[in-house]
Amino acid sequence: MKGNPLTLLGPELKPGDPTPDFSVVDGSLAGVNLEGTGNNVRIFSVVPSLDTPVCDLQTKKFNEAANSLPGVDILTVSMDLPFAQKRWCGAFGVDRVKMLSDHRDGSFGLAFGTLIKDLRIECRAIFVVDQNNVVRHVEYVKEVAEHPDYDAALAAAKAAAA
Repeated sequence: MKGNPLTLLGPELKPGDPTPDFSVVDGSLAGVNLEGTGNNVRIFSVVPSLDTPVCDLQTKKFNEAANSLPGVDILTVSMDLPFAQKRWCGAFGVDRVKMLSDHRDGSFGLAFGTLIKDLRIECRAIFVVDQNNVVRHVEYVKEVAEHPDYDAALAAAKAAAA
């Protein structure tokens, strides 16, 4: 963060890895695990907090892209409380991305290697998972304030859905 290294907890996933299971909650506080995310291709867009400029834009970009991605579900994962996620989505008209909160125990972050130890928030990352729960694309963004490679993630999702 701002050039200072941070410690990430959990494994560093790579394309070809099986997608790890996790336990998060959705906007209604219902538990969601890997199976609960469905059988489509999925983009997991991981952000530190929706209330920051890059996370805000990242989530809006994926929400806009959702219309052109048949057979692909987009899920944003953050440590934000489900109430904050719902408020943010309502304020910005984000309705095609499903929000998942990892606030309870950091299960997603520990399983995907995105939990920042010292801050207990997620790092910025993108994972594309196919219908067989195999990771097809991974990007751990090196600097929290930088954007991910949207085009690479979208291309990987389209290829996996084809």
